[in-house]
Amino acid sequence: MEVSRVRALRGPNLWSHHTSVEAIVACTEAELNVGALAQFEVRLRARFPHISPLQLTGHNDKIPMAVVLELAALGLQAQAGCPVTFSRSTPTLETGIFQVVVEYTEEAVGRLALELAQELCRAAAADEPFDLAGALAQLAELDEDVRLGPSTGSIVQAAVARNIPFRRLTDGSLVTFGWGSRQRKIQAAEIDRTGAIAEAIAQDKELTKRLLNAAGVAVPLGRVVSDPDDAWAAAGEIGLPVVIKPNDGNQGKGVTVNVTTREQLAAGYHAAAEFRDDILVERYLPGNDFRLLVVGNKLVAAARRDPPQVIGDGVRTVRELVEQVNLDPRRGNGHSTSLTKIRFDDIAMASLAKQGYVAESVAPVGQRVILRNNANLSTGGAATDVTDDVHPEVAARAVSAAQMVGLDICGVDVVCDSVLRPLEEQNGGIVEVNAAPGLRMHLSPSFGKGRPVGEAIIGAMFADGDDGRIPLVAVTGTNGKTTTVRLIAHLLTAGGLRTGMTNTDGVYVEGRQIDSGDCSGPRSARNVLLHPDVDAAVFETARGGMLREGLAFDRCQVAVVTNIGSGDHLGLNYITTVEDLRVLKRVIVQNVADGGVAVLNAADPGVVAMAKHCRGSVTYFAADAADPVMATHLAQGQRAVYIDGALLVAAEGPLRHEIALANIPITRNGMIGFQVENVMASVAAAWAVGTSWNAIRAGLQSFANDSDNAPGRFNVFNYRGATLIADYGHNPDAILALVSAVDGMPAKRRSVVISGAGDRRDEDIRQQTEILGAAFDDVLLYQDQCQRGRGDGEVVALLRDGLKGAKRTSHIQEINGEFVAIDTALARLSEGDLCLILIDQVEAALAHIAARIAQG
Repeated sequence: MEVSRVRALRGPNLWSHHTSVEAIVACTEAELNVGALAQFEVRLRARFPHISPLQLTGHNDKIPMAVVLELAALGLQAQAGCPVTFSRSTPTLETGIFQVVVEYTEEAVGRLALELAQELCRAAAADEPFDLAGALAQLAELDEDVRLGPSTGSIVQAAVARNIPFRRLTDGSLVTFGWGSRQRKIQAAEIDRTGAIAEAIAQDKELTKRLLNAAGVAVPLGRVVSDPDDAWAAAGEIGLPVVIKPNDGNQGKGVTVNVTTREQLAAGYHAAAEFRDDILVERYLPGNDFRLLVVGNKLVAAARRDPPQVIGDGVRTVRELVEQVNLDPRRGNGHSTSLTKIRFDDIAMASLAKQGYVAESVAPVGQRVILRNNANLSTGGAATDVTDDVHPEVAARAVSAAQMVGLDICGVDVVCDSVLRPLEEQNGGIVEVNAAPGLRMHLSPSFGKGRPVGEAIIGAMFADGDDGRIPLVAVTGTNGKTTTVRLIAHLLTAGGLRTGMTNTDGVYVEGRQIDSGDCSGPRSARNVLLHPDVDAAVFETARGGMLREGLAFDRCQVAVVTNIGSGDHLGLNYITTVEDLRVLKRVIVQNVADGGVAVLNAADPGVVAMAKHCRGSVTYFAADAADPVMATHLAQGQRAVYIDGALLVAAEGPLRHEIALANIPITRNGMIGFQVENVMASVAAAWAVGTSWNAIRAGLQSFANDSDNAPGRFNVFNYRGATLIADYGHNPDAILALVSAVDGMPAKRRSVVISGAGDRRDEDIRQQTEILGAAFDDVLLYQDQCQRGRGDGEVVALLRDGLKGAKRTSHIQEINGEFVAIDTALARLSEGDLCLILIDQVEAALAHIAARIAQG
């Protein structure tokens, strides 16, 4: 078995809505039925007992090794704790070649699972050992390393529950929610609205205390010290006991509390100095350690934090008791678990020494042994939820502290006997104010109930009912995609929306090109969704990007399918039939949002069949309102766009919006049929987004089909009295549409300049010139700059082959080079002639034509 071309499908895709790993798997003839391999399944289950059944109940099918690989990759992830359920193996037309798809929640884990599954299959086939425990540990460790921690994860889960899209921007905890101009960002438990000054204040503990003290909030007195002697002097000024800690520390690192001797203070100073140079000594407040979480202007959670400790049983040593406590599955080494393992380090040994113990001491039954003086969860502490117990005055002080510093999300550390009474009544105080506080203690406290703090944070960023989404229109099909995308974007812009657009020409934001080249894939679409100046997005969604990576979005508001033809790269990437292509293209329809709209071509039966896969409503478009699909849809009071004489009509029930085709320049008074179709689809999409009809009318009238606005899309020029048309048509359906369009244009003699894309099937290349040979007098053939895998002259030979027996063409000439071919065609033109130039290098070719026209 050989595994190749492993891809990560990072969005909804051909196979499912899940993120998945896709691989091409080649099986030998013997591997096409593992049931025939002696004892293979027995050996497989001996190595991985939890693998799913290879055979469905009641079936007796031949099971190829590719299916074993699929089930193993999924099962290994599931046993490692990953919430995955989907996998699939599909045979291709090539014998022994399969497409294997396995869901993942973390891409790196999915890829590793596929590699380990290969090892498992090889081990079972060769009767060699396989370290299952090691494989599962490797997967679990990687998953813990790469997945979001509990704090950020809780915020993401709250966003998903509210249908707010998210995207992880780094391998860390920087996450964006929403799209375009409505997006917000977090870094762990810190939101984008929090200023750098507020964070800097929170990191400076001495400055924080001064500000809080000025606001009348109780805080312990203290100051920054320069060395152990200065620390002792400060302790004398403040009065023992004291706390010594880094001035800008976090997570309890380097903190020593309840210091009563000079020796303890010196040791604490050196412990703090390991983390920071600025060391703070402050008065020690006796009492319990509480963490109050403030989000916006509300207290949303509170917990009492207890230092790491064990209870003596009179039998086991302190070390053994700690080892027993650390067996709790809730305790881990990082921040991915609700609790952290208790560590034996110098601080723990010093704490034991203060109590008269060492690690090997046996504490009396019931004796509490403290392993650390601070109660941070990150150093092994535990938490008890006390949210419902917080006195309103204590809550008010916490909110005041957060607002004084300027933090939108704030962890306020309070020391007092109880949060049931105001701080002033019990000599308590606020000892720290923390930016980006950890949320673990509130999400999964050791005791008490968890609090929905992720929901509170999302609620602070997005008002009720706000899902952070902007109107998103996805456009796919065989022909007309780019023009339709450009026109939809133009209409949305006319409606007052700052629109981002991707297509095969580039990426555009508010009409300004920010990237060039074929940008019809998911990477470019994601970049548009990240742009802060985008109020609406329109994406050309090409087949290649969907196959390589899936969609760039989870849901779209509008999906437009222009048409499905046979010339759209069939034979590539195992898309071999028109039906395969329809299944792929309908992915955008399957992922229309609830309440969204699919805009479908009613004249294309394959496109009409997609309607049943849409969770939203359907708007049909076709020139003929009497078409059975259109007539039925209109009779049901549904939306449809059609042509009635010289009018474009958009109807819904009794409502009828009319626009004269004479006021839509791109259609040339309705003479260019394929442009009429593009306009109908675009109007339906703009209507679905909610664009006003005044804006739609104005946008249609101002959209010119010139080389600047729609390069390579039926651009018409006048050259010495002859008509030139430049177009990027490159498949039989496009050629048919172009021939139909120019057929109604007067001309003395008709010529065409054509090459062919090498990544088309032979029959598709030949068919293009078969069509042209019946419509043009002269045909000039040239070779593309890039042959896309074809040999030199191979494409031109196929084009010439298609002209055999041409009904009209009387002159055929082969030219070496696109620009030479254009110049040759122009030199032959006389007044009243017409020349169709099927360009390859769009920008360069249009610039060349413009230069020749300028020269006269």
